[in-house]
Amino acid sequence: MDISTLAELAPWDWPEEAADAIRAALESDDTPADDRELAAEVAGELAVMSDEMAGSLLAVLRQADLPEALRGMAALALGPCLEECDTVGFDEPGETAISEQTFERVLATLRELYLDETQPTEVRRRALEASVRAPQDWHPEAVRAAHGSEDPDWRLTALFSMEYIRGFEPEILAALDSDDEEQLYLAICAAGAWEVDRAWKPVRAVALDDSADPELRVAAIEALVGIRPAEAREVLADLVDDDDEEIADAAAEAMAMAESFAEFADAEDDEDEDKAR
Repeated sequence: MDISTLAELAPWDWPEEAADAIRAALESDDTPADDRELAAEVAGELAVMSDEMAGSLLAVLRQADLPEALRGMAALALGPCLEECDTVGFDEPGETAISEQTFERVLATLRELYLDETQPTEVRRRALEASVRAPQDWHPEAVRAAHGSEDPDWRLTALFSMEYIRGFEPEILAALDSDDEEQLYLAICAAGAWEVDRAWKPVRAVALDDSADPELRVAAIEALVGIRPAEAREVLADLVDDDDEEIADAAAEAMAMAESFAEFADAEDDEDEDKAR
């Protein structure tokens, strides 16, 4: 099975043998470099993730003679299953793509590689970016160190991590003033994730800016719902008819989410009133 063809399909359209094909491409030294990196990327889809797939990714990640980009992609591919485990937990067997034992092994490996200063910077950065998807006690210090680095790549890693690690509101707000679009994008995502109220004005400005990069605008549209769901509906109502179909679609999806939040809040208010009577 051709990995590039597989990557063009949605995971739910993959054939049953997809996981075996991905693992085979990932594990073989004969796989062309680009295909092997692509195999690492698609291996992170929960549809094919398993203890075995995680083991294959860890093996690639640990192999020092492999290209840094491949090893870094293998680390990033482990992020989604870590986040799933952190969110769902292990109360019910089989609820997550990987077992608790594998979850702990992945986290330990990522931390080990991050702390190992003899590892390539890209590997260490990607290890941190993957591991923060399941926040641990050591992460705040690691994120602060990355943010304080003179290396702009480490600062990007810090901003990415701030979407998952609590306690960096001042840094997020400062990054919203950045002229660097990548920093701005990551700051917008983090502001939405942590409902940073003071971010409302700059994020709203990006969402409404016709000249801004569409990817930035979509991120801002999604973040508005997290920051101020009620007020977001007013902004989104002006964007659902935007001439840019991507912006209009993003606004419509965000509007639906804002409405759901509003209904949930109303239900909670009604319940509180009933209890008070």
